[in-house]
This record gives sequence, C-alpha cells and structure tokens, in this order.
Amino acid sequence: MSQATFDFGMIGLGVMGRNFLLNVADHGFSAAGLDLDAEKANALEQEAAGRPIMGTTSTEAFVQALSRPRKVMLLVPAGKVVDSVIESLLPYLEEGDLIVDGGNSHFPDTERRAKYLADKGLYFFGAGVSGGAEGARKGPSIMPGGDKEAYEILRPVLEAVSAKVGPNEEPCVAHMGRGAAGHYVKMVHNGIEYGMMQLIAEAYDLLKRVGGLDVPQLHQVFDQWNQGALRSFLIEITAEIFAQRDDLTDGWLVDAILDKAKQKGTGKWSSQNAMDIGIPVPTIDAAVSMRGISALKQEREAADKILNPTLTSDATVDQAEWIEQVGKALHFAFLVTYAQGMALLSDASVEHDYDLDMEAIARIWRGGCIIRADILEQMRQAYSTQPEVKNLMISEAFSKDLLATQGAMRSVLREGIAQGVPMLAFSSTLQYFDAYRTGRLPLNVVQAQRDYFGSHTYERLDREGIFHTEW
Repeated sequence: MSQATFDFGMIGLGVMGRNFLLNVADHGFSAAGLDLDAEKANALEQEAAGRPIMGTTSTEAFVQALSRPRKVMLLVPAGKVVDSVIESLLPYLEEGDLIVDGGNSHFPDTERRAKYLADKGLYFFGAGVSGGAEGARKGPSIMPGGDKEAYEILRPVLEAVSAKVGPNEEPCVAHMGRGAAGHYVKMVHNGIEYGMMQLIAEAYDLLKRVGGLDVPQLHQVFDQWNQGALRSFLIEITAEIFAQRDDLTDGWLVDAILDKAKQKGTGKWSSQNAMDIGIPVPTIDAAVSMRGISALKQEREAADKILNPTLTSDATVDQAEWIEQVGKALHFAFLVTYAQGMALLSDASVEHDYDLDMEAIARIWRGGCIIRADILEQMRQAYSTQPEVKNLMISEAFSKDLLATQGAMRSVLREGIAQGVPMLAFSSTLQYFDAYRTGRLPLNVVQAQRDYFGSHTYERLDREGIFHTEW
C-alpha cells in the first residue's frame, strides 16, 4: 500500500495488541502495527493473511503510514514504558493527532500525560480495555476518556471492534468523560472484579469445607448457577475450571494450584483512591487484603499447626439446602459489590470532574468485560429509571433482591464462622449493607473520644453549631 493509507495504528504487538489490530482489520479498517521486536512485527503480517495490515519496527515509517488525523493506540506495559513510547512518537506526530493508551495505567499518570500532550496540540485518551486476549480479538468492553469532540474521530473504529449486546447489537463502548475518566472507570471495574473473584473463592470454600462437595459436584453447581440469577463470565469460567483435569497427575487441576494470588495493582488503587475521597468499598478492600494474606503461605502453614482448633458445627448441613443458601448469599454479595463500585464512581465523577454517565458504564459492561453479568442489565435499568440514585442498594432494582437474599447471607456466615472458614469478603459485604441501612451508628462515641483527647469538637442532633466539652 502507498504511504498514509492506514486508518488505525497499534504500538505493542503482544497477544493483546495483535489481537486488537486483527479485530480492527476484520471490521473493514486498514491497520498498521509497530513493535521494536522484529519477530512480533513479522508475526503480525503473517497472521494478517491478506487483511489490510502492515507490521513494522520503524516508528517513522509507522507514523507516516497513518492517515490524518492519526489514531495511535498503545497496548504496552503501564508506567515508564508508556512515557517512553509517547516521547518516541512526538517527532513524527502533528497537531490534531490522537494517542490512546489502552493499558492499565494509573489515572493520575493519564491526567499528567493528557495535559502534557494538549500543550503540544495532541489529543490523549486513556481507554480501559477489558476482556483479555480473547476479548481483544472478538470484542472487548472499551472505556475511553478524554476530549469529547475528538472522541468522534475514534468512535467508528472503537464501536466496530467492541463487544455487542442485546437484540440491537449495542456496542460495549462509550465516551466515559473528561480527562482520565476512562482509566478511572477501568480501575474501578478491576476493583469490582477483585471483589467478585474473592467472593467466588469464598463460596467455593464454603461449599467444599462445610457442604462437603467434591470437584465434579462443584462444577455441576457453578454450571447450574450460571443458568440463573448468578449468570456471569466469572461464574462461567469457574465452572469450567472445576471441569479441568490435571495432565500431570490423576487429580483435578484446581486442587494442584498454589493458593497464592498475585495482583497488578488496579484493585489496590481502587481501595486507595476510595479512601482518599472517603467512599467505603469494604468488599474490594477485603479482596485486596486476602491476596496479601494469601502471599503469607509459609506463615499460614506454620500458624495452621498452632492456631487451628478444628472447629466443627453442632449440626451437619443439608447439602442441597446449603448449595441454595450459598448461591443466594453470593448473589447478595455480587449486588452489594457492584453497588460499592458504582458509588465510588459516582463520587469520583464529582471529585475529579469526570462527568460520568452511570447508565452508560453499566451498559458497556454488559458484554466483553471480565465482570459482565446479567446483573448489569438490572443496573442499567436502575440508572435509567433513577439516574440520581446515590447507592444502587436503595434502588428499586436492587433493594428487592437484597432483602430477599440477606437471610441466606446471614445463615451462611453463621455456619461458616462456626466452622472457622475465612470469609473476609462475605462478612465485609454484609457489614457494609448493615451499616449503610442503619440510621444511627455508634460513631457518636468516636466523636466524643476525639473531642476528649484532641479537642476536635462535635456536632449535636438537637441543635445547629460546633461544640466542645471540657471532659
């Protein structure tokens, strides 16, 4: 092809970048890919198989091959690599060109880069991309944030490659808002993901340790759950995990996997920023903490020998009833976890001036992304009918289900506690629900204590003003 004919450019031709670019070409757009690794650039052209795709290791050739305004997406590791790639592009880009960071960059870095590039006449978008390698190839959920008018330049490509949901094939992409809104939304998406994954792990533990289910039974239960109210990507893949035999032994693969969960930081960032702006997300906090506890493998094994009293419940649970109760408790916990994440987004929208559209977020999460679930349509409808709702737990769409399943959550926690099963995410979820619905909390005592030792003052229920007591 001649110079300046490619519609879209991708820098970073690992699995994600290559798959995304092939997806772009499948939808009628010509695409150029850049990677400093010649093998990756060549692999792209070989895999392209007649599609209008170019692979190169030359930044200058890459930029010159793109039609203006140039649309360049980065799928490279977050951090200094992003800054390095941006600097390598600057000598060749021109005013009005667009750079899209599709990695999991921390939103303050995105704010900084956007201001830096705006001074040079360039548009910068932070775009969360969820769905993994398969999503990149077949249709991810995409969360772009940045200049709203400039987004129109990107929109045809992003809508084409995104996942589609519903009878009208609605694209799972929308302009999230100003500045770093896209990366902030993706950060919270990942925080919710952390919470849901930990809740599923605890449900598995409860079914196994209290209910006595073996791995084939667990597969059957999760497969059945995925046909009902819990239907979601994470429940679906968990069912498939329980069906996987270990090719190195005669057992099940799940039983052979080390119980230490790693993390890349997005869940922790959600917790940290939630604390910074004063929004409670205890299920997400618990999930982050449990990954930290899981890393203490040797300490846990030593403590197991000293502190494990081998607790047993007075009664043996009815297995069928226990499965039903754990399923309802998990549904309750999923609802509350989504509510926590969306409450964080709602307040962050004001705090960071993002102007987020909460219904649009729920809509684009219905397909392609890791936390996609039937509950998301319920959430979208809640924001459609009650756009100003502060917390989804009090929406008509969520409150009915929460009240119907809270009893199961309490029963599950009672039995789990009696048998010494760790349930940090389950218990944090219920305690958040109970605290949020309590009209008068005991924090009056905390305020009295603060005034006693630090003269921090307090307010009163019966009159206006700020008060201090000489205790």
